[in-house]
Amino acid sequence: MTARTATSPFPARLRIPLQLDPVLLGLILTLLLGGLVVLASASISVSDNLTGEAFYYVERQLLAAVIGTAAGIACLFIPMGVWRSTGPLILLAGLALLFAVLLPGVGYEVNGARRWIRFGVLNLQVSEPARLFLIIYLAGYLVRRNKDLREHFGGFLKPMIVMSIACAALLAEPDFGAAIVLLATALTMLFVAGARIRDFLIFFAAGTVAMAILAVTSPYRMNRLTGFLDPWSDPYNSGFQLTQSLIAIGRGEWFGVGLGNGVQKLFYLPEAHTDFVFAVYAEEFGLAGSCILIGLFAALLWRIFRLGIRAIESDRSFEAYLVIGIGTWLGLQAFINIGVNMGILPTKGLTLPLISYGRSSLIVTMMALGMLLRIHHELVVDASPPNRRRARKSAAGRRKRK
Repeated sequence: MTARTATSPFPARLRIPLQLDPVLLGLILTLLLGGLVVLASASISVSDNLTGEAFYYVERQLLAAVIGTAAGIACLFIPMGVWRSTGPLILLAGLALLFAVLLPGVGYEVNGARRWIRFGVLNLQVSEPARLFLIIYLAGYLVRRNKDLREHFGGFLKPMIVMSIACAALLAEPDFGAAIVLLATALTMLFVAGARIRDFLIFFAAGTVAMAILAVTSPYRMNRLTGFLDPWSDPYNSGFQLTQSLIAIGRGEWFGVGLGNGVQKLFYLPEAHTDFVFAVYAEEFGLAGSCILIGLFAALLWRIFRLGIRAIESDRSFEAYLVIGIGTWLGLQAFINIGVNMGILPTKGLTLPLISYGRSSLIVTMMALGMLLRIHHELVVDASPPNRRRARKSAAGRRKRK
């Protein structure tokens, strides 16, 4: 053994095999593979009608799953220190994507919304990678400026200005749902990092008022809101999506009509394979199946936040904040999607993570989950006896130098 090998912790870490969380990995694979089955059932009719290929959307989602798995594996092998040190560059990349999509000739418009940039056969919805990039940046900021955050309003205001700029770009697309998820995720991370309740409540109130004003002053958002409050008053116009979704959920009763036997997906329920895939699932698997799916998401979030607690206990603040951000984002998006399908929230164009059709969403979600698995690996490595002894010696040396 050379002297460099004996003193440097890096080679010792390389010799430890990759440590994966079997529970987290199992939940990810269950939702991913189950989502492909659900998507096949939800999309087969609309796919055959629009393209002449029954599995058009499933094939593309499967390709996205392969790309996402490869991207997730790549993230699994990137040390978290790389993400932490490149936070400002990642922030610039996220903001550049959000503003580039607004440029004529760059952004791709569908149904009046300019949210996509074309990369060959893939349409990238820029809000997906931008959200992850902004969460990574914010996690790094909370580590670097934690004292300012806890003691001064400026420490709270600076990251919220960045998030407000990003939300303004999202609203210009427009993508109201993505802006809400990003803002709520950022506020949650700031709260966990120790932001003063006063600062938190001031900005939370201001953000809520601003979002309410935007919703009320925009005709199409107002129509969505009124349709949500009483969809049966206009079941063939503003309340059409929600009434069809509620019919699908009601038809499922206790145990559903069976996989593939749903009726509402046969051109009654709009966006059956994207925004309203949960309604199709509820019709075919019933209340029992819906409880199982919600239970899987709850278990996934429990495992993610448990990882965040372990990161805090190991004094890995960046990793802890990043885990909390990713968990909040996924949990909030799943809650909103299911809530919209059940009629307890206004309609928002948000996918159900790992289930709905959405290639950008799936790829970025798999990247985020790969980062979580990497964090678990590094925590296990840190907890190994050689690294614990090395950490104690390093801490003792720092105390002596002081």
